[in-house]
Amino acid sequence: MNSQLIEQLRLRLGANGLPYEIPMHPKLVHLTLGLFIIAILFDIAGAIFPIERPIFKFLGLTAIRSSFFDVGWYNLLGAAVVTFFTVGFGFFELLLANPPVNQKSDWGLNASWTMLLHGLGGVVLLGAIVAMTVWRGWQRYHSRQVQWSYLLVGMAMLGLLYVHGTLGGQLGGEFGIHVTAAKLIQEGINPNWLPK
Repeated sequence: MNSQLIEQLRLRLGANGLPYEIPMHPKLVHLTLGLFIIAILFDIAGAIFPIERPIFKFLGLTAIRSSFFDVGWYNLLGAAVVTFFTVGFGFFELLLANPPVNQKSDWGLNASWTMLLHGLGGVVLLGAIVAMTVWRGWQRYHSRQVQWSYLLVGMAMLGLLYVHGTLGGQLGGEFGIHVTAAKLIQEGINPNWLPK
């Protein structure tokens, strides 16, 4: 971001180049991932419940099929809400980024391309999660069953989230964007010397 604009906004950037100490986007990313993964796994568990029922009975666990679907639904709903904040903080932190110019990731992309793909991917994934939430809500309140096509799309989404998350990991770990400690480690400097 332009330094004059940062001054006009009166942002006091810390060691990681952010107006707060620790980047918020990665924290929210993991919340989104956890909620989405749990949602899909519990819906799968609900869909194959007749196969699992003898195992639960053997273990003495009382399990109700609809409870698996409830966990799936509420986690997906939570993921849809949290992802708006995840993408919002992601764009804010991308705007404040100062990417290196002479460095490439393990995938052969420079920092600018990685940032562009990660930003666009975030918007696409937000739209996909919201669309899946609408689809899942329609199933919940109309047919009370989770469709296999929904579960297959959910599993494909897990693959996309893995690729997208890897791009984000490269931004922090390989390019050191908003992770000053990663840059110091790459330079062989003790990250404990990081100014507070």
